[in-house]
Amino acid sequence: MRKILFTVLMVFGFVAYGFAQGGAQSYINKHMKTDPNFRNAVIAICAVDEKGNVIAQWNPEMPLLTASTMKTISTGAGLHALGKDFKYKTQVAYTGEIKNGVLHGDVVIIGGGDPTLGSSDTLAYSIDSIFGVWAQGLKAAGIQRVEGNVVVDDSYFVREQMPDSWSWGNFGASYGAAASGLSFHENCQQFKLIPGKNVGDKVRVQAIYPQVPGLEVVNELTTGEAGTGNNSAYYVQDMKCASQYLGTVAVDRGVLYRTNSNRFPHLSCGYHFREFLVEQGIDILPEIIDALEYPCKAERKVVAETYSPELWRIVAVTNRISNNMYAETILKTIGKELTGVGSYDSSFVAIDRVLEGMGVDLTGFTQEDGSGLSRQNYVSPKFFCNYYDKMQDSPAFAEFFESLPVPGGPGTLKSVLKKEDQKLKGRIHAKSGSLSNVRCYAGYVQGSKKYGLVRFAILTNNFSVSTSTMMPKIEGFMKSLATW
Repeated sequence: MRKILFTVLMVFGFVAYGFAQGGAQSYINKHMKTDPNFRNAVIAICAVDEKGNVIAQWNPEMPLLTASTMKTISTGAGLHALGKDFKYKTQVAYTGEIKNGVLHGDVVIIGGGDPTLGSSDTLAYSIDSIFGVWAQGLKAAGIQRVEGNVVVDDSYFVREQMPDSWSWGNFGASYGAAASGLSFHENCQQFKLIPGKNVGDKVRVQAIYPQVPGLEVVNELTTGEAGTGNNSAYYVQDMKCASQYLGTVAVDRGVLYRTNSNRFPHLSCGYHFREFLVEQGIDILPEIIDALEYPCKAERKVVAETYSPELWRIVAVTNRISNNMYAETILKTIGKELTGVGSYDSSFVAIDRVLEGMGVDLTGFTQEDGSGLSRQNYVSPKFFCNYYDKMQDSPAFAEFFESLPVPGGPGTLKSVLKKEDQKLKGRIHAKSGSLSNVRCYAGYVQGSKKYGLVRFAILTNNFSVSTSTMMPKIEGFMKSLATW
């Protein structure tokens, strides 16, 4: 696999010129260790060549916050353990009996963890086409009318939609959308906020899409002074189907559209499928029932199954645009498929087993979520380099490698090394990660013929200046690895 990859990279024009004098270690010593912004922060760096030789380091064994570079561990382990062609399955079934075209029972949607269900991403299959398969299955069973309810079953995962270590303020944001056994529209919901005509007026809140049946939105938004902008905040919980808007929207701000996390995507899926069935001529006006609150144990007769895109396609999107919900789903899927329990606890046990099975030393590795949003993920650069080395032996390595963004290309590295030649930028395949006062990059660089494919990680934590102030020398380090 390693030979094949090197050959592929050579085809794309990677002709060795000889590594620039001094190299990456010299860059660290001369430009980073002498900079007070780096000296007063916490920095950990490691770069290892194709043969396993360390070619640059600074606190390589120090575990630091990873931010979204954690996604490379969740996605790579997922590809390795589940297989690149793994697909999520969603089923539609019914209970009870069908007599003269009437179902005396319930329609049941059985989630299988598909994170792309109802997504607007080009990766996903159209929700109308998926609903069409489900509806056709019911019609083929002879169902023209339903006298029961639509039951939504999200029990593929344990319902713990956010890791304990996430900050409370993250839960309501779109990037705080977490995994669900029956996801819908990437577990987000759009709202329209309409400020009043006068300061102090109530701000009107309208749910746009998707609908969440039974959701109570407590609206405490008021119209703020001109020039104060958007200071709205959205909070959610799992214990009750309720959410809360707080804060202000400026009187001169105009209509504002917000995308927030949806803690009840299974209910949204059931609601919109019911609406689709009505459009398709199936007489149905039932309630949307949460399977966890529905004691019926009647036999479920499956009439339709739909599948997600292959896992490697999902991973490509996850790493390219840094999709937190996809990453959390992949992590919990590892736990579900390997232990039978789709919880965070089981997933952490399972991913450790996967990594150990790959020959990865777990020293310097503490994981608290799949996406890197947690501020309790601590990983050392040495661990990242060791893990990336073992990933090169995985049958799914080519797909994993190609999922990592390239500077100047689509995704989160688009503006990195903006002024550099595309040939140099094309040698870097890496994942970025950022939180407040945290900036990280980790992945691979095609080094000179002498160094081969270099594994690297640079983790910068606790800096007191702006990220833009830190970036030139972070980028300089990556450039030093890619300069031949």
